[in-house]
Amino acid sequence: MKIICGLGNPGAKYSGTRHNAGFDFIDIYAEKHGYPEFSEKWGALVSETGNADEKILLLKPQSFMNLSGESLAKFVNFYKLDLTDLFVVYDDVDLKLGEVRFRTEGSAGTHNGMKSVIQCLGAQNFNRLRLGVESRGETSPAEMDISDFVLSKFSDEELTIFKAELSNAITILEKSLAR
Repeated sequence: MKIICGLGNPGAKYSGTRHNAGFDFIDIYAEKHGYPEFSEKWGALVSETGNADEKILLLKPQSFMNLSGESLAKFVNFYKLDLTDLFVVYDDVDLKLGEVRFRTEGSAGTHNGMKSVIQCLGAQNFNRLRLGVESRGETSPAEMDISDFVLSKFSDEELTIFKAELSNAITILEKSLAR
């Protein structure tokens, strides 16, 4: 079994914001691979496919970003998941819009959602897919409060770049899952 968890904030208010890049990834991945509708379990929206040996769960924790790890840890503990089978997808203001980075371990950096995940799991040795949301345009993080920036929506031009980024990220994840 594998778990792919996208980080974001619940509710329509946050839909389309940079901080919800992880949720956007999960939605596109689910659509591409024909996942069933999401249902709520243990504080997350969850969808699953595959048989017992090859099951892949998609998760979108429904707590706010800073508490994302609580729900994810419930799934990891219940399924006794080896952390090498966990993939966390999230926005990263330290990466330029359009960039994607895959890592198998590391710190949370400045990302509070990842800080929660690491704290609740008690480990940093799990896969993560970082989606660049930093923009060199009118709304760069250097020009505004970081919280305001990550909760801002993409411009039309940025959205085009972000959609291509999501497609690239899915390809990277698919290759990682195949290993």
